[in-house]
Order: sequence, then structure tokens, then C-alpha cells
Amino acid sequence: MQEPREVLRKIFGYDSFRGEQQEIIDHVIGGGDALVLMPTGGGKSLCYQIPALVRDGVAVVVSPLIALMQDQVDALTALGVRAGFLNSTQDLETRREVETAFLGGDLDLLYLAPEALSGGSAMRLLERGRISLFAIDEAHCVSQWGHDFRPDYLALSVLHERWPEVPRIALTATATTATRNEIATRLKLTEARRFVSSFDRPNIRYRIVPKVDPRKQLLDLLRTEHPGDAGIVYCLSRASVDKTAEFLRANGVEALAYHAGLDAATRAAHQARFLREDGLIMVATIAFGMGIDKPDVRFVAHLDLPKSVEGYYQETGRAGRDGLPATAWLAYGLQDVVQQRKMIDSSEGDNAYRRGLAAHLDAMLALCETTECRRAQLLAYFGEASASCANCDTCLEPPQSWDGTIPAQKLLSTVLRLQRERNQRFGAGQSIDILLGRKTDKVVQHRHDELSVFGIGTELQESEWRAVVRQLLAQGLLAVEGGYGTISLTDGSAAVLSRQREVLLRKEPERTRRAAAGSAKKAAASADLSPAAVPVFERLRAWRAATAKEQGVPAYVIFHDATLRQIATEAPVSLAALGTVTGVGENKLAKYGDQILAALAEP
Repeated sequence: MQEPREVLRKIFGYDSFRGEQQEIIDHVIGGGDALVLMPTGGGKSLCYQIPALVRDGVAVVVSPLIALMQDQVDALTALGVRAGFLNSTQDLETRREVETAFLGGDLDLLYLAPEALSGGSAMRLLERGRISLFAIDEAHCVSQWGHDFRPDYLALSVLHERWPEVPRIALTATATTATRNEIATRLKLTEARRFVSSFDRPNIRYRIVPKVDPRKQLLDLLRTEHPGDAGIVYCLSRASVDKTAEFLRANGVEALAYHAGLDAATRAAHQARFLREDGLIMVATIAFGMGIDKPDVRFVAHLDLPKSVEGYYQETGRAGRDGLPATAWLAYGLQDVVQQRKMIDSSEGDNAYRRGLAAHLDAMLALCETTECRRAQLLAYFGEASASCANCDTCLEPPQSWDGTIPAQKLLSTVLRLQRERNQRFGAGQSIDILLGRKTDKVVQHRHDELSVFGIGTELQESEWRAVVRQLLAQGLLAVEGGYGTISLTDGSAAVLSRQREVLLRKEPERTRRAAAGSAKKAAASADLSPAAVPVFERLRAWRAATAKEQGVPAYVIFHDATLRQIATEAPVSLAALGTVTGVGENKLAKYGDQILAALAEP
């Protein structure tokens, strides 16, 4: 039996484990079950890949990422690991070759989609082979309260029933205590040892801005802070994805669209380009991103409010997997809150299910409206304590709280009078028009200019009133009801109207474009590099791009930027010296060593 640290060095090119990796690996090698929570980029895959190489037999990895299995296998093959996959994209001959390799013990890891295990053929195949362990990746997909539920995951408890002696390791990047408990229960891992790493991603700067003109705001972000960077932009609807991608392309930014409305071939082609080319932006619904192992994503932007903190954390975690500076940027406005509330009210499911959705949304709104450190609040959601981070917008440019009791009373009084005096319900815009004294067609038509509250709110601008509405919705002092997004009072409104409750509101700071914020691209490119090493690094990147294109694999499968940066800095002159660089294992040294030394020797 090989030593785990020896495998880590020879195969993966690393000298030491991070965090709890070694403890997890030793536990699984010893035959123990494990439930592992580790942030994106924290090295989850090593926790089952190394046991797979140490234990006898083939490790079966259950993954929902059919579109990415080829890349996952390519990355392992580049390291000299014997890996294969079985899924619905393969022809019969290819499947038979993989099955033969599995039965012959000629694989170290076999990747399967969860739906494959619900059919008889895959189960019969596994019963004929020697299995070293089961790894259940993206385990949060089993949780019906999670952000990415997959029904096929519910059947995975059968693995424990059919192979009770084979250790299982379930892994996810995000789960609250309730979600962890559900994962353990549904997968029959209640007796498994739990390993919970810090959820903190200190290299990511979290920023949430008021939504004014989101596409123009996004373009400004890209031009001023992320020119030429790879990134992901999330939108709620397919139409918004298409329009945003078209808008970016029209303004000289290379952007691709990804959503379920596109045919499979187009989605696959766009995903392949994003993974293999530098500097592309993917505009997508949440259908895109899980399992994306692209390390140099410098930003993740949301143009619509995520449905939950778990979803937000999972999506933003796709930025900065290489540990270099990255941005998580969200544009958030009143209409987001109204739209989400409407979706909850019209969703299928019983009242308990809708209450669960509402609780997720409330937590997301609290994160958006907080005047405290966003990172601390984000980590607290997952049960982790943290001090202020000095690397989020509320730390760098602290917002102020102000006494919004009187404006809240004016707004609630307007809604109350519409309901009681006119038996009418309208959206927020009508109440704001009344408060500002605007004689719009709708105001005149319904004679709302005759209400006693008409024109009593001119001390605030429309954008400020919209912020008041948004925050009252977030605090549960207003509600959205019906399919038309009308607003109404809640049980808590009376206390404000009777002056028994004060209302503190968040005042957005005046944003200034500070040189200190800088470009994450510049920070990433120059990190740990001397002026002399920069051209060497770029030369190595060009060699990597050409090699990756020739092999038809993503560039990171060859080497990560961090490895190329270390090579550029140390400038090794021998294979032995090159072999000491982090990320250069024995297989890659033999395959690429001479080419790298030749690139370094160029004048």
C-alpha cells in the first residue's frame, strides 16, 4: 500500500496536505464513512482521489456533471491516473471498453451519473467488479431544501444497502446544518464522521450594489476592473441571459449564453469554449457552473437576486479557485424582491414548502441589506463565526443606518388608505407616485390625488422611496401578494403605524471609484511575480495554450497559473529542479518537462 503523502507528491505534485485533507483521507483509507463540507477550491476531490489510488479496487464516483465527466477524466489521465466514465453520451462500443477496464481492474476511478444507478445494468456491472470506495460528489443535490435538488440522488442510499462494507464519502461545498442533517439521513450516513472546513474564501471580495441599469453597471465593472478576464454572469431568466450576452457582445465584450432553452450541442460547445479559451464571459442561468473546475474565473456577477444564501455562496464560489483576488458582484433592487415573493406565492408545494422558500429569501435579503460585514454574515449563515473581513463593500465603504420610521409610516399609511378607503391594491410604484405628488394618468384616473397622503413624501427622491419599500419588504413590514405584485400591510405594520416600533434603514454610501480597489486582473497577473518574471510567465501561458489546444483539453489540465508563476519565478534549469515545483507530478514532468525547459531557455 502506497503512503498518501507519496501519492500526493508523485501524482499531484504537492508537498503537503491542506486543512483536514490528510485526516479525511486517512479515515476513508481506513474504511470509514465521511461527510465532507469544504469550500470550492478547497481540494475536495483529493479527499477521494488519493484513497482511490491507495485502496484496492476501483473507486466509483457519483457525479451529476455528465457534461464535465470528459474533462474530469482528461485531467486525471494527464496525471497518469487510470480513470473512465459511463454516461448517456457514449456509444455502445465505448461503454463496453470502459466496462471491460472496470471489470479487469484497469481503472482507478469510474465516474457515473446518479440516474445510471437507478437502472439495473449499472448495478449489475458494479456487482461484478471490486469497488474500493463510493464518492458521492455534489451531495447537496440530495436535499430537497437545498438549492440544486436532483431526484436521482434520493436512490443513492442503495449503495450502503448493497455494499455495506465499502466506505462512502459524500462531499459538497455548501450546506447549512439542516442540509447536512438531511444529506446524512437520506444517504444513510448518520454514523459517518463529519468534516466541516471553514467556508471562508478570503480572496473573494463581496459587493452588492443598488440596481439602476444592471447591464450598464455590469459593463462598467468589466471595463474598469476586469478587462479581458474570464467570468460568469448569472441571470434569472433565459430571455435575460440572451439579451445580456447580446448587449456585452455589442459593446465589444466576448460573451456566450448558456441556459436550458439552448439545444444540447450549443450548450456543450459554449461550455467547452469557456473552459478552453482565456477571457471569455459566460452569461447563464443557474443551470451552468456546478463542477466547473476553471481556476482563473476572476469574477461572478449576479444581475438578479439569488433565491438563497446557499445558492449565492455556491455560485460566487466559482470565482478565484486559484486563490488569487476575485470579485463577487450583485446588483439588487426592489423588483427582485417583488419577483421572488411572487414566485414563492405561485410555487407548487404545500405551505411548509413555501415557508421554507420564504425563509431562504429572507436570509438572502438580510445579507443584501446588512450594514455589517457581508462575509461575517455569510459565514454566520453556515454556523461559522468571523470577525470583520476588510475585504467586502460594507467593510471598505461602510453604509450608514438612518431612522426611517417617519418615511415608513408615510408609505404604510398610503398602502393602508388605498386598501381601506378605496378597497384597492397596487404595486409599489403607485404608492411612490402618490407620496411624490405626481399626477400620473393612473393617479388621476383613480382620484388618488385626493388622498390625504398625496404629496407628503417629497423629502425623498424616487430611488430613495424604492429603497424604503425594498427594505420594508425585507423586514417583513410589507408583503407582496397576488400574481400582479401588489403590496399590502403585514401583522408587523401596525406597530410602526402606532409608533410602537422604530424602523432603521440602510443608507447606501456614495460610491467612489478608488484606486485601491484596482483591477483584480492586474492583481492576479502580478501576484508574486517580479518584473523580470512577467514575460516568462506570459511565454509559459502561450506554450500552455498551444499545448491545450493541440490536445483538445482546458488549459488548466496542463498546469494551473499558480504552477506557471512558480516556474517563471524560480526559472529551474534541470528536470530535477522543475520536479520540485508545486503541481508538477512525475507524469507531467516526464510529459512536459523538456518543453518547459526549452521555453525557459528562449531569449
